[in-house]
This record gives sequence, C-alpha cells and structure tokens, in this order.
Amino acid sequence: GRLQDYVTMGRLKAERGDGVLTMRDFVRAGMFPASSVKSGVKLLGGGKEQLKDKLLIEVPWASASAIEAVEKKGGYVTTVHHNRLAVRAALKPEKFPPKPESAIGEGEKADVEDLYLLPKRARPPTKYMQYYTDYSKRGYLNPKVQLERKKLGLKEIY
Repeated sequence: GRLQDYVTMGRLKAERGDGVLTMRDFVRAGMFPASSVKSGVKLLGGGKEQLKDKLLIEVPWASASAIEAVEKKGGYVTTVHHNRLAVRAALKPEKFPPKPESAIGEGEKADVEDLYLLPKRARPPTKYMQYYTDYSKRGYLNPKVQLERKKLGLKEIY
C-alpha cells in the first residue's frame, strides 16, 4: 500500500531511463533514509490490494506475494544481489569518480550509473546463489528472468 501511495503522490519516480524503480529511487522519495539500508531492502506484499500501477522494480529481496501483486498489474520484479560496496554504489553513485566524457554515450540521456565509474557487481555468496538463480524469486541469474527482462527492454544486470 505504501509503495502505491508514493507513486500516486508523485514522489516515487524511476530515475533510470528504462523506468525501473531501484533502492535509490525509494530513498530519494523519502520512504526510508539511506543510512537504514545495510544490505538492501525487501519488497513485501502488505497492502498489495491497493497496488494499481504497472511497476518495474529491482530489489535485493522480494516476497512471493509482492512479486505476484506487481506482476498481476503488468509490472515486473527482479531480485538483484548487492554486497556492501554495491549498496553504496546504488544509493550514492556520486561518491565514485566520474567517467571521462569520452566514455559516456552521446545522443541519448545517460542514467546516473552511466555517469560514474562504479565497481563491477559481485557474484552472490554460495549461500545466496540458489535464491538469485531461482525463477520463483525472480533472481537475476536465472536465464528465464534474463530473457523476460530483455523482452521488456530493461538493462542487462552484470
């Protein structure tokens, strides 16, 4: 319910060009402070009956009921692993050095993560590997999820 409220108020908007809501968007909307995010956020299904909009969401964890609610409205949820450095890069990319202007693609609007030299994404530890390769959890390492994201025109996750 709270997610839909922020979308309805106009406070929660995707910063990325592909329209995907990330942890950074949730923090920028004021849903919670960046200092409270230690290893990511979990999308829960509370208030799922209030969801009206088609949302594309990328979070480290999501409950089955939340995934079902978002997909019922035509949206898509992808669960993506973030280690501590990746959380920092996701929430505060401006803390990293800027890319040289020659490395930024011209012509189209660059996303915030395209403007900075961000570290490569770390693979999940062995204990989380099963979660991020499971289709029912919409793990980003699952080939079916990768194919669906490509069909939706979303950025690849490395």
